[in-house]
Amino acid sequence: MVRCYSLGYILILVVLATSMVVLPLMLPPLPPPPLVLLFFPVGIMAALMFLAFSPSDQQQVARNVVVYAS
Repeated sequence: MVRCYSLGYILILVVLATSMVVLPLMLPPLPPPPLVLLFFPVGIMAALMFLAFSPSDQQQVARNVVVYAS
């Protein structure tokens, strides 16, 4: 595994891991975001769930695949 990464990449990964451990201990805690901003990820997830479970027109999809393949 060490052969895949150069010394520079390993050093960057170690510095990033160390900063993720040390910085939260040194920085003051942040106030929570406004409630409206918390609805954005929920809205995105709801839209993705709707798109994932909504029925698609399979015949139209099959026609498009045949047209683009030829």
